[in-house]
Amino acid sequence: MVTIKASSQGITHLTVEDLSLKADMVTQLDIKAINSNHTSELISQANEHLQQAGLQLAEYFQGKRQGFCLPLAPKGTEFQRQVWQALSDMAFGEVCSYGDIANLIGRPKAVRAVGAANGANPIAIVVPCHRVIGKNGKLTGYAYGLEMKQFLLNLEASAS
Repeated sequence: MVTIKASSQGITHLTVEDLSLKADMVTQLDIKAINSNHTSELISQANEHLQQAGLQLAEYFQGKRQGFCLPLAPKGTEFQRQVWQALSDMAFGEVCSYGDIANLIGRPKAVRAVGAANGANPIAIVVPCHRVIGKNGKLTGYAYGLEMKQFLLNLEASAS
């Protein structure tokens, strides 16, 4: 199960609650990130983002979608947001290393910091941190485990 959280600005979180991912997984839409003091218009906007995210994720897991077109509103430092943007700009099914991302954002010596930012990504799958592998071509850590990471990479390889 995937839990999605949103604000009126966009998707704020996407987490995997059940690590036994299957291609026919169920997506749970969750608006816990919305404060009850918000107006009904803001809540409606957040719900619209959640519905779009749910639809696009379902298409992704069915092999019908290779990219996401969603407003994102993750909270993080400027550096983290640069890393997440670089990840979001990656082509579907492409993999890279932390060093590649560090070079891409113009910070070639910040490889470890890129790794930390990658690990802090609050919007899994949509911001494809699963596409980062070791410079030796082997899988590296993933918040949801290497089995999940391999599942996502295989899904993308079979859909491209």
